[in-house]
Amino acid sequence: MSNLPGIVGRLDTYGAVRARLGVDLLGVNLWLPPALAAALAVESRARTRLRAELDARRLEVVTLSGAPFGEGGGEQPATETQAATETQPAWTEPARREYTLDLARILLDLLDAEAVRGAVSTIGFGPRSGWAEASDKASLGILRRLTAGLADLAWQNGRAVRVGFEPAPGFVLDTPEQTVAALSRIDRERLGVCLDLGHVARNWADPAAGIESLTDAGLSIIEVRLTAVPGGTTEPWRTALRQVFGAAGPLTEYLTLLSRYPDPTPEQIAADVAYLLAELAALGLAPENEPCPVR
Repeated sequence: MSNLPGIVGRLDTYGAVRARLGVDLLGVNLWLPPALAAALAVESRARTRLRAELDARRLEVVTLSGAPFGEGGGEQPATETQAATETQPAWTEPARREYTLDLARILLDLLDAEAVRGAVSTIGFGPRSGWAEASDKASLGILRRLTAGLADLAWQNGRAVRVGFEPAPGFVLDTPEQTVAALSRIDRERLGVCLDLGHVARNWADPAAGIESLTDAGLSIIEVRLTAVPGGTTEPWRTALRQVFGAAGPLTEYLTLLSRYPDPTPEQIAADVAYLLAELAALGLAPENEPCPVR
């Protein structure tokens, strides 16, 4: 539990962000390192303590990030070389499934009493380099066990956690076509897609058509991430936003707002969140009564 005090200390930053934004409750997206997640998953008192620390700061958790695996954490890698070295194990290894299920167990105790379900995000299967038929077979078995574990947790707790796989450069899940093909055999009730709209806008030839191809294939967009970065208001970014939060209603439950700074201050985070919410409002897309975690 050596890392729990560090996590609790970080909550002070987000408590300060909530105060600066002038809101009564702020959603946060937490990343827990694997060793801490494994410990929290079996220590109900520690989970109770973490929930109490969140409540004391008027913070709400509806999503957990399971993308980074190493103890140092970090965001999704931007290059294929980083993808190969920073996100192991891939979804061919039981360790990735166990980490994700640990996060799901923890999240069920962190959710607000009225929440029906939450979400855990994860990598897009693994680095495409070296991925072969044997990898597909191994990952399918791992995903089936993941689905069984999530179903068991839902049966025990009366509410569910879904897992969203995030397309990213250099991964098995990258383009819309690759994402649809790779997720063709998953349990679509419990598994889906986590979209980083920055990746979508920069790398998908037609962001709106790409998102539509996911939903046409019956895939759920479980979580959408927005990052306040220079150039983030480009037309592809806006087009992708309209597609996700369009006239037909939101296609996702969770909107995660990410800061552009590696170690942001409360002032920087609050400014980013205010900027992104203003962008959504200007487009007429601000989701009402939806959790909007900040990370």
